[in-house]
Amino acid sequence: MKAKFEMAHGTMNMIQSHEPWTNYPSPVVGFQNNPTSNTFPNPKSIENRFVTLERSELSQWVEHITKQLIDDLPEPAATTTTTDTLQISEDYFVPSSLSADLISPSKISQRSYGDHDHELQWGNELQLHADNNIRARGMSKLDEHGLSLITLLFECAVAISVDNLPEAHRMLLELSQMASPYGPSCAERVVAYFAKAMTSRVINSWLGICTPLVNYKSIHSAFQVFNTISPFIKFAHFTSNQAILEAFHRHDRVHILDLDIMQGLQWPALFHILATRMEGPPHLRMTGVGTSSEILMETGKQLSNFAKRLGLSFEFHPIVRKVGDIDASMVQVRRGETLAVHWLQHSLYDATGPDWKTMRLIEELAPRIVTLVEQDMSHSGSFLDRFVGSLHYYSTMFDSLESYLPGDNPGRHNVEHCLFYREINNILAIGGPARSGEDKFRQWRSELGGRNGFMQVGMSANSMAQAQLILNMFPPTHGYSLVQGDGTIRLGWKDTSLYVASAWTCSHASR
Repeated sequence: MKAKFEMAHGTMNMIQSHEPWTNYPSPVVGFQNNPTSNTFPNPKSIENRFVTLERSELSQWVEHITKQLIDDLPEPAATTTTTDTLQISEDYFVPSSLSADLISPSKISQRSYGDHDHELQWGNELQLHADNNIRARGMSKLDEHGLSLITLLFECAVAISVDNLPEAHRMLLELSQMASPYGPSCAERVVAYFAKAMTSRVINSWLGICTPLVNYKSIHSAFQVFNTISPFIKFAHFTSNQAILEAFHRHDRVHILDLDIMQGLQWPALFHILATRMEGPPHLRMTGVGTSSEILMETGKQLSNFAKRLGLSFEFHPIVRKVGDIDASMVQVRRGETLAVHWLQHSLYDATGPDWKTMRLIEELAPRIVTLVEQDMSHSGSFLDRFVGSLHYYSTMFDSLESYLPGDNPGRHNVEHCLFYREINNILAIGGPARSGEDKFRQWRSELGGRNGFMQVGMSANSMAQAQLILNMFPPTHGYSLVQGDGTIRLGWKDTSLYVASAWTCSHASR
């Protein structure tokens, strides 16, 4: 871990000096914001660095089959028997290349699928569409296999959503024989991990338990690899650090609350800038939240040693809890401190529980700045909502790595297995059937913007410069892109937004 803290001066100095804030009321007028789509806007000021690239086939398949899920659901037969209603909210998964006018909400909500015959009928129609695509496009055997896997996975998701667990179990057994996480195609690898997560969901539905043990060391090791091979983690770190640096301008007692600190890889760069700022270094306190006491203690030790070498006055306070289990008294904010709250959201741990508890914590703390980096997908809604949204999201994540890393690359497999699969499993399996009714926020930034106590702080030009420097580390052929608008900065792959960075201030924060 120590080596990870020894960062080059050139990297640390990427953070720019203070730039005055621009406070935007939320929402910001003038930015095209479609709440039902995570399609990138395309402002003329942002250069399209990948205009000549083709869309990945896996992403195209997912989008096409999602469209069929909406457009080609069979009409239910008239019946007086009460059945479970399978409703799919278009808010959660309009694919990036589809426009909202392709969605027909009434076409979805008026159909009932408690009848097994209807479920089989729809599955047959999906397979027919897949067969037609294979013939029309002249797909290779590998492509044909991948499309068949995706189609069967969708059928299985529908069976789970209507509690037809025996049929879902049958299809999952079939998928386990057809798809491997070591497969040659993205489609096969994605299906293998989704099928494994859905198997956990079925077991949870039968037994009522699904709480896998967490190997924090393997997760954090894979997280470091992910930080090395892709721009996503660096993007989150440096854009947030810039916003925090600007909020701490001319404050000599500062406090950072990191709601999921992990190994603290984000903070040495900020420490370096704070230690060398023109007005002198502040006294810095850091409160790190995590569920592994061993990792927290090691992180605190490494950060303390790094701060000492810089001559930075520093204190570290660990909180061994899940985010939703923390109350304001545990943070121990002192009078005269300027507080920053940072949260890089992910799905690596069991995150079940209502979001309002964490929101209440932030409201009570009244921080000077809240930096939020979100995965641009929803973790709420019904099982089918979460399935389709996460399938589109992770198919794009898998595609982004495949665009420049071979399938047998050990780092890529480590990330796919230890990070992506774990997130997929937590989104689909943890919490089981009861999770569909949980009080989850679709977007945290929307919730913050809708509350009277918070005001959006536009991500500055310097924050955008940080993001652009990170992106410049990767050739344009890799397909990554940046968009700044509505006070946020988005990082995506091709035309799909994957991570969104935003900043907020509390109207009654102590200055």
